[in-house]
Amino acid sequence: MSRDALTRDELVQACQVAERAADRAREETLPRFRGVDVEIKADGSPVTEADRAAERAIRSVLQESYPDFGVLGEEYGEEGGESGAGPDLPHWIVDPIDGTICYSRGIPLFSTLIALVAGGRSILGLIDLPALGERYVGFEGGGCRRGAEPVRVSQEKDLSRAIVSHGDVFCFERAGQSAAFERMAREIRMLRGYTDGFGHALVLGGGVDAMIDFDLNPWDAAATEILVREAGGDCRSYPQENGKLGLLFGSPPLVEQLSSFLD
Repeated sequence: MSRDALTRDELVQACQVAERAADRAREETLPRFRGVDVEIKADGSPVTEADRAAERAIRSVLQESYPDFGVLGEEYGEEGGESGAGPDLPHWIVDPIDGTICYSRGIPLFSTLIALVAGGRSILGLIDLPALGERYVGFEGGGCRRGAEPVRVSQEKDLSRAIVSHGDVFCFERAGQSAAFERMAREIRMLRGYTDGFGHALVLGGGVDAMIDFDLNPWDAAATEILVREAGGDCRSYPQENGKLGLLFGSPPLVEQLSSFLD
């Protein structure tokens, strides 16, 4: 296997491994759903034992199949990979429960995110919605599917007809994009707050036409970046001063129009 690129067959195999890892994560998250205590991490974000157990399960599957690849996860940081291999060696990026607030409050809109990154770009992505029984998977050159069916982003051109989703308002504030949110609220008729990986998945399936999401960590964004491209959409990244980033993605004509909203 190449150190900085994978063949199509290798990507198909990697997708199968990612799906096995997501299956194992479901075994940890679903039995605990609506039955876990919540802790608050140093950065103020919530975490549960389900987050930690799911990430341990995911890491176990990924590292068993790809012992030379590193893994970066929200709960346990970065580990593994060949010593001195550098940034081009493929590595996994994992968020065991994206939407822990939803999970901890008994809202079934949480997700598991897994991405494979090589050469500084995402080459494989998975968004799993365990409580809804839906999974989006794709890889570079292979398209994006929900279950066994290919999906495409919306091709809507008219903002007056579009459903546009967004992350939490305080995330726009942290990114210095409050004016953008205020303009969205004034000018977009169907502006809706489908947040986190759930909102990202709705864009992939074409139900939501576009989304703007700020204050993201690498594990929040990596899967979406490749899946949107493979679903025929446009995905633009906006680095933030605090080291996080924003994403604008969905229908290419709408992404172009919405880019003018952002500073």
